[in-house]
Amino acid sequence: MVAKEKSGAEIMLDTLVKNKVDICWGYPGGAILPFYDTMFHYSDKIKHILVRHEQAAAHAAEGYAKATGKVGVAIATSGPGATNLITGITDAKMDSVPILAITGQVPTSAIGTDAFQECDTYGLSIPITKYNALLKSADDVARVTQEALTVALSGRPGPALIDFPKDVQTAISKNTEPKELRLHPRHYQKPPLKGDIDRLADMINRASAPLLYVGGGAITGNAAAQIKILAEKANIPVVCTLMGLGAFPGNHKLSLGMLGMHGTAYANKAIMECDFLLALGARFDDRVALDAGSFAAKAVKAMIDIDPAEVNKRVGVDIWVSGDLNDALAELNFRVKAQPRTPWIERITTLKKDNPLRYYMGRGDIKPQYVIEKLWEKTRGQAIISTDVGQHQMWAAQYYTFNEPRQWLTSGGLGTMGFGFPAAIGAKLGRPDRDSIVITGDGSFQMNMQELATARMYNIPVKILLFNNGFLGMVRQWQELFYNNRFSQSDMDYNPDFVKITSGYDIPAMRITRADEIEVGLDFLVNTEDVVLLEVAIPQKEKVYPMIASGQKYETMKDYDEPEEGETPYMVIPNRELK
Repeated sequence: MVAKEKSGAEIMLDTLVKNKVDICWGYPGGAILPFYDTMFHYSDKIKHILVRHEQAAAHAAEGYAKATGKVGVAIATSGPGATNLITGITDAKMDSVPILAITGQVPTSAIGTDAFQECDTYGLSIPITKYNALLKSADDVARVTQEALTVALSGRPGPALIDFPKDVQTAISKNTEPKELRLHPRHYQKPPLKGDIDRLADMINRASAPLLYVGGGAITGNAAAQIKILAEKANIPVVCTLMGLGAFPGNHKLSLGMLGMHGTAYANKAIMECDFLLALGARFDDRVALDAGSFAAKAVKAMIDIDPAEVNKRVGVDIWVSGDLNDALAELNFRVKAQPRTPWIERITTLKKDNPLRYYMGRGDIKPQYVIEKLWEKTRGQAIISTDVGQHQMWAAQYYTFNEPRQWLTSGGLGTMGFGFPAAIGAKLGRPDRDSIVITGDGSFQMNMQELATARMYNIPVKILLFNNGFLGMVRQWQELFYNNRFSQSDMDYNPDFVKITSGYDIPAMRITRADEIEVGLDFLVNTEDVVLLEVAIPQKEKVYPMIASGQKYETMKDYDEPEEGETPYMVIPNRELK
């Protein structure tokens, strides 16, 4: 039988379909038009979402991938289309998110001639991808596409990119199926466990005051169930990084919430008092181990991570295991002994009681922390929450209790403003059974608010909670605390009327300005069965506490600010449960 010939574009699309890719985000242009023309005939197999900016395509793919664990696919043309994807690809690299970027490129005969809309996408993407390729023949399309998808999902997940010249898209090939991958097996096979698990278990068993320090790798490694077994069996309290929230139930009695720069005071105090710290899919980054030399100074430190490159990268550890986290914990849990650790658990209870999260109420202003608490109650803690970057991000991390993995989507490593809204769109399409709510700020939302058109066009019912303080809030906070109130270029004067803009897209919108409007506003947000926006005016001076300044020791943590006249403290009960 003579093998059927297909175009490069057909071969790539067939390979995507065989890998169960059924949705993608993108924006067409000249160099990718043959691919889009072919995609027209695949509309029953792959749903394409037309974004209004390529950066949003990458973030939507990230949101989909984070919420589902599948590969998210983003498509752009050459030149500016490809460079507009770069921020999202970098974001995915920093947070270990499996996405595939497909970029058009000028014909192979024109590469290197500074042709219209040509740029070296391959070269640009080398440091920000796990895998990248410049296709030069249609014979390689099936293999390269399969390699990209496989590498993106394998081991420590991350982004892949395929640069697809226009003539290769139309060229004909008989190589329609992926042949043997031209990759060393280490790039896609599960790595073997390395390290002394028996010794690690013995160290845990002998510890008096241990802590589990859980990061985003626990979620990408699907290790939440094993972490819960370990914590409950051995009575070990758990702290989570920003990226690890949801890997351990936030309302569990052993949960201490988030640690680090804006972590809970009781989590940070526990870090200073523990005698054994086990990092699980966490990398001792500079927002947790702010002063690497003094971090958890009293503790013996251990680490389990799939990426051996993270071992001793910032903080030296006494023992480590590399390999699949879920597999390593399954082995460890057989060896760890059950024990009550009563004195340590009592100490943790005291730390929670004496150092609760707090803010101030009473002047009629809307406190964002309270809004997020009420949002948690009204959604019964079940929503998928995405955020942009800044104060609203930290308030959401602190006050919306996450009890499941893949419920919390945020830009952690790169800190990308503009991530939240398109990520929420991607998450909703990946998890239509859950409410998808983006918590954002007036600065961040303006980075990608053009995606209101995308949400409206496809009737994607994302809920937008927009905090507006007329400032770049976190920048303002740092300028007040460390730059003597010099608010250089952080005042967002001439913000638009967000309600009018949103209404211009035929999207329901409401603005609230007083505390007595919170209930009505949140009911509007939660109960509207459509894409919807609630703008919430908050005080400009509101800050995120606790806070440890960059590079400082945990002992310098500032727990809370002093109340203004007429304000009274509002204490948050740790590990709260819905009644």
